[in-house]
Amino acid sequence: MADKMNSYIGPDAIQSFVNRYHALRDYNDTSENLIKELILHCDRVENELRKESQRLVNSQMNLADAVNTQRELLQRVQLCEAREESAHDKTSREMDKNHNPYVMVLIDGDGLVFQDTWIKQGLEGGKKAANALLSAVLEMFSDEDGDLQILVKVVANLSGLAKAMQRDGCIDNPSLLKDFTLGFTQAKATFDYVDVGFGKERADLKVKETARWHLRNHNCRHILLGISHDAGYAPFLDETVQNEATRQRISIIEGVATVPELVATKVGITKLGNGLFRDDKLFDKFSSFSQAPSQPTSAAVLTQTVVNAASRTASPAISASSSSQTRTPIISYADIVSSASPPPQITLPLARKPTQTSSWRDKPQARAQSETHYMLIPPSTPDNWNPGTRGFDKPIRVNTLILDVIKRRKDGDKLCNNHYLRGPCAKKDICPFAHDYKISDEEMKAVAVLARQNPCSSGQFCELDDCIYGHHCPSIRDGICQHPFCKFPEEAHPPGTTFKNQYITANLLN
Repeated sequence: MADKMNSYIGPDAIQSFVNRYHALRDYNDTSENLIKELILHCDRVENELRKESQRLVNSQMNLADAVNTQRELLQRVQLCEAREESAHDKTSREMDKNHNPYVMVLIDGDGLVFQDTWIKQGLEGGKKAANALLSAVLEMFSDEDGDLQILVKVVANLSGLAKAMQRDGCIDNPSLLKDFTLGFTQAKATFDYVDVGFGKERADLKVKETARWHLRNHNCRHILLGISHDAGYAPFLDETVQNEATRQRISIIEGVATVPELVATKVGITKLGNGLFRDDKLFDKFSSFSQAPSQPTSAAVLTQTVVNAASRTASPAISASSSSQTRTPIISYADIVSSASPPPQITLPLARKPTQTSSWRDKPQARAQSETHYMLIPPSTPDNWNPGTRGFDKPIRVNTLILDVIKRRKDGDKLCNNHYLRGPCAKKDICPFAHDYKISDEEMKAVAVLARQNPCSSGQFCELDDCIYGHHCPSIRDGICQHPFCKFPEEAHPPGTTFKNQYITANLLN
């Protein structure tokens, strides 16, 4: 045993242990160092990751801020571009306005009439009136620059105006007015005197539409409207003048005293020139004369109607006697003007009173005969036809004898439809038809029937409750249009209608 122990603890064995110990210690040191290095490395990596994460968070926040900043910058750019475009447009408009500024003068010549002294001079008077008007407008806008142009357009029914002025004693020859308008137009390249002819509100429509067009033109500094006489322009002004800027660009030229309806619009009113236009309406100075000759009463007219109907079968002697008892003298304005002052005394026959036994109304035969002369116009409405949106006009029961008398009135003796059916005629001063006749209810129905023979310009789309014109043909009897000169188009007749007017296909609703 001892030998074995000695063999184990020999010097070589101890050295072997020592070596093994040192090897183990070195290994442990190496492991410890490795672990230390690993710990340090992990700590270093963790720190770097923490820093990178923070950097990324910061970068994300910066990116969001950048996106918001970019959005704000884009909005600013768009706003700047819009302002720049607006400024450019404004600059362009200002340049255009300064480039060719003008004042538009629009005159309804049917009511705003030049002084007689100008018109009596004919061609030369027109030129003088144009120059006087130009000077008056330039004086009104004397603060404007020297490049300001004056445009003038006068619209009127020359035929009606000439007749009215001749009746008024202003001119002896209607051709003087035509010469005056030529001189007015020739005086300046920008001056026009336009004849629109007779028609429903033709001058009014042209003035309104022209004014609307020029109000949309930035070069137009101001519009002068010669409309002080006509209340019909009030709705147009109320519709057009919606703001103060537009109101400041419009003025009314006053000749005849401005009607209250136009004053209520609060549009500026100016007296243009000195004695350039008439301040009174035509016929005013003969108003006392025009009231002197009384018009026949309704009874007298109806008596005359029956006498005329009876005269077709009576003997010549009876007819002449009857006519002489009921005929009423007709006094024209020309007769009054040409007569010496004071005016002649006129005696008219009195109409028979209804209570007299000799009246035709008290005779059963005459009364029965009168009932046979009534008819419904239109007589019926087809069950299988609908004319359109508005439908059928309400039938009117009219006396055919009175209808025939009203229909036979000619020229200046013809009754004015607008005056008697819708109210005072706005064109009374120049309207060629009669306005002072004392009309009866039966005659009013006859006028309404005749007015319906003219097609409404809006046709079945008309929305006016008081429209006096026809919305379908009233002349159809037993499937035949009886009117030889019917103005209605084919569509305003029931399908299958036969026409006496061979030119029916050429009719259009204007």
